Amino acid sequence: MVPLPTAPVNALFEYLQRLGDDRLILGHRMSEWCGHGPILEEDIATANVALDLIGQATMLLRLAGEVEGKGRDEDALAYWREAVEFRNCLLVEQPNGDFGHTVVRQFLFDVHAVLLLDGLTRSTHDGLAGIAAKSLKEAKYHVRHSGDWMLKLGDGTDESHRRVQRSLDDLWRFTPELFVTDAIDREMISAGIAPDPAVLQEQWQTIVRDVIERATLQHPGEAAPPASARGARQGAHSEHLGHLLAEMQIVARSHPGATW
Repeated sequence: MVPLPTAPVNALFEYLQRLGDDRLILGHRMSEWCGHGPILEEDIATANVALDLIGQATMLLRLAGEVEGKGRDEDALAYWREAVEFRNCLLVEQPNGDFGHTVVRQFLFDVHAVLLLDGLTRSTHDGLAGIAAKSLKEAKYHVRHSGDWMLKLGDGTDESHRRVQRSLDDLWRFTPELFVTDAIDREMISAGIAPDPAVLQEQWQTIVRDVIERATLQHPGEAAPPASARGARQGAHSEHLGHLLAEMQIVARSHPGATW
């Protein structure tokens, strides 16, 4: 599979890494709940969300490796890059915290994921459009699931309301990064490969605000991305990513070349 002639290979490779890394890192975060969910049903649900995200990351990073053309597959990109080489947004690498904190982080990402994937189904890159179409079905389930928990916890007990509001206030500062447009995005938009993040932002705000209000939570208001967020897509991450990668990559790096 090769990129369209209208898209520079390096730009498409970078863009695919961003998509894949967001889902790989968030998938790992969700997998950390396996065996620790608040109830058995939710333990299974979070594990399934994690598997969906890692499955999406596998497809996207495999395509990225093919576009790069240097012989790196999805495993090489997942396990043999350093933190500065990852292109995920800051939101997905934030620690789980309590269950409500995880729900807020997931919901904010899920709404963006549905809108982005829907746009990508109309991509001029057939391979990416196909991955997006498959992933969109899963993302729609994810946003229903996390949105339902936002309502349950936000409009639940005084304690659940207080915790979710605190998490919303804390995580909100990472959301503007989802819509920052740089040279990579502009090339993808120009080639018809990706939708314009600025167009998605208004839709995202409308959906998120509606759920926040129905959950009886206070909207945090406008937020500017933290200074480091402007470079997260270029490898400037928080300290949390390094700790996450140390755990995620330890088996592959302890047994290089092993297969199973």
